Amino acid sequence: MTHAMNIFRSPMLVHFPLTTRHLAWVVCCFALAFWHHPTAADWPQFRGPNSSGIAQGPAGPINFGPGQNEVWHVPLGPGHSSPCIVGDVIYVTTFAADRQQFGIVCLNRADGTIRWQRELQVERVERGHPSFNPASSSPAADQERVVAYFGSYGLICFDKSGKKQWERRMPLTKSYAGNATSPAILGDQVILYRGNYVDHFLLSLDKRTGEELWRVDQTETFTGEMACTACPIVAGDQLIVHTARALQAFDLASGKRRWVVKCATTATSTPILAGQEVIVAACNKLGEPALRPAFPSFEELLDKHDRDKDQQISRDEFPKLWIFHRPEGIEAPQNGATVRFERADRNRDREIDAQEWRDQLAGIEKFRSQYNTHGILAVPLNSQGVLDEDDIRVLETQGIPEVPSPLCDGQYVYLVKNGGVLTCLDLKSGKRLHRVRTRGRGTHYASPLIAGKHLYTVAGDGRISVLTLGPKPKLLATNDMQENVYASPAMVDGTLYVRTHSALYAFRAATTD
Repeated sequence: MTHAMNIFRSPMLVHFPLTTRHLAWVVCCFALAFWHHPTAADWPQFRGPNSSGIAQGPAGPINFGPGQNEVWHVPLGPGHSSPCIVGDVIYVTTFAADRQQFGIVCLNRADGTIRWQRELQVERVERGHPSFNPASSSPAADQERVVAYFGSYGLICFDKSGKKQWERRMPLTKSYAGNATSPAILGDQVILYRGNYVDHFLLSLDKRTGEELWRVDQTETFTGEMACTACPIVAGDQLIVHTARALQAFDLASGKRRWVVKCATTATSTPILAGQEVIVAACNKLGEPALRPAFPSFEELLDKHDRDKDQQISRDEFPKLWIFHRPEGIEAPQNGATVRFERADRNRDREIDAQEWRDQLAGIEKFRSQYNTHGILAVPLNSQGVLDEDDIRVLETQGIPEVPSPLCDGQYVYLVKNGGVLTCLDLKSGKRLHRVRTRGRGTHYASPLIAGKHLYTVAGDGRISVLTLGPKPKLLATNDMQENVYASPAMVDGTLYVRTHSALYAFRAATTD
């Protein structure tokens, strides 16, 4: 399969503040030597420890929902950011549209009561996809600090008591989807990957001061279909980032790029580590045949839709035809693009004839040909330089999730896409072992997680499915939250934390569950 392996058109630029360059190097090296590892009771960033989606500790509940195995729930302002949990506190972000005000909320993990809350007022709020919320970026935290990012504000850091430590204001982002990228705290560094029309860069700041340590400007052109929402992860001293049309690795201390794989991706989902490889779901809107519906010939159009039998197709006879379409997420806004009648009616006579339709199909096929096959890619961590097709493994090219990140339990790779279609791959061979419906229909925005021997997947309509792990996952339960869920859940010490559109819930299995 082809998957768009090309070199960058121009080199990346790494900028160091002249007054702090040597100090930055010392700070980074010191941080790597004395790394604070999250404990089993931490879920310190988007998707937990190193964004793996893997929970440590006791198994979570199988059957749950409002009123069932519920420990507590608290009303929460709008936002799609995921809970971030360190020690005995939970951090979330919110957005009040009527006041154009963002919130950083610290809750008591035991009962959900609010410890402190800070508000940020902005004059302008970024726009995004109809499903986007300006508080979609998940915070990151450790035992000392919590860092939150908003595309309408920038980065801001508080200590555990809620006292502001520093902030780094940034221009208002501009993009089609909305800038839902999440930061990560790695040692003493705060890492942020930010891609939009205004600016496009990878940034490292000192966690305690907010001072810039290094910055890598991205030269890949940002377009409307780019999401750039992946969270950075780390493998030893390597920083790995899913970026616009690429997967890249950088030296964590200096920001120097080590390797790059060019691929057909919008950089939506977060990569994961699997043994000595990094796994990434490279997805684009036309990346597989299922997303490219076939078009009827002109004769077929006439046969089915030419009601007045004049051998032409008028506007009221023209059917809905998809250039690209996400068939398993039909309830989501803007889930595809249709052929426009006025584009096909080139002579503007309000009728489409045979030649006009042939010209229209030729133009669409030319447009489609610009998109390469996407897939689940496995890249060796010890790679160097610009990689080509022979340097990586393509595990799967069908059923690739657009938003949810993949999972790996060490032996199998799991991915869930719109419609609740769960695929299990063998990590070693790359062979597809099983594909099953989870009963979580419709669009999936949240990423799945693994806890104990169970896999949790989350549908946008609020149905959370629990399945067994292994080569043939078996559905154990489907739990209805009775409200939409776009935020990825968190799991700490056997307690599952689920954020709906209006509340945060904590669930824990009863001893008899």
